Amino acid sequence: MSGQVRWTNHGHWAEVVLSNPAKFNAMSRSMWRQLREVFEAAQAQSALRVVLLRGDGAHFCSGGDISEYPSFRFDEVALRDFHENDVWGGLSAILSLDVPVVADIRGNCMGAGVEIASCCDVRWAHVEARFGAPIAKLGFPMAPREAALVGSALGEMTVREMLLLAQVLDAPTLVQRGFLNACDDTPALDARCAEVVQGVLALSPQAARLNKQTLRALREGVRPDVGPQAYAYANSPEHREGIAAFLDKRAPRF
Repeated sequence: MSGQVRWTNHGHWAEVVLSNPAKFNAMSRSMWRQLREVFEAAQAQSALRVVLLRGDGAHFCSGGDISEYPSFRFDEVALRDFHENDVWGGLSAILSLDVPVVADIRGNCMGAGVEIASCCDVRWAHVEARFGAPIAKLGFPMAPREAALVGSALGEMTVREMLLLAQVLDAPTLVQRGFLNACDDTPALDARCAEVVQGVLALSPQAARLNKQTLRALREGVRPDVGPQAYAYANSPEHREGIAAFLDKRAPRF
């Protein structure tokens, strides 16, 4: 088995690590399946409030594991199964998670890495991180649902540049274009990611879950729920605590 997706559950937060360091954390088929399993398991953890997603070592993810491609890419049925079940299964599991996902991006973030990063809610990168999807050099396009996902996160101009010109862009450029929240050197990036995780832990988990559900509906082009359950949180303990804490001029206890 080539590579693995590890996760460590710390109770209120979890760390997910893409690990295939000999190949700069390229995603193998088994890793895509593990990614789905990990995020589905995270979804089942009611105490979980935030996930930090990173690569093992110096890189986030360099793309797909090309050494596996001859075994399935030249057969239409097998290729569809790979993209629609393995890849989209992993990506959709991240998108379906009802708590914030924070990406810690270093080194190469290519192809599959850009797709995975596009599923995250907050993206912080090392100043020397590199982003692209130069798969036109390999003779194939980005799969339709994956292209739609990346395009919505990157913006039309940038995704066209990556896919049609095979351009590789640096982190400062993608901060300017709105894909990244910010980029920092190593000490600042470590501190920032920890700060973001701790910041989420101080907020209402109920609000985060409801916001994630609404934002997911908007991304999918679905009208957000305004039915009987839309305001069911009205008498919830977290709602009452948040308002009471503000009025009492103290930090809320969620």
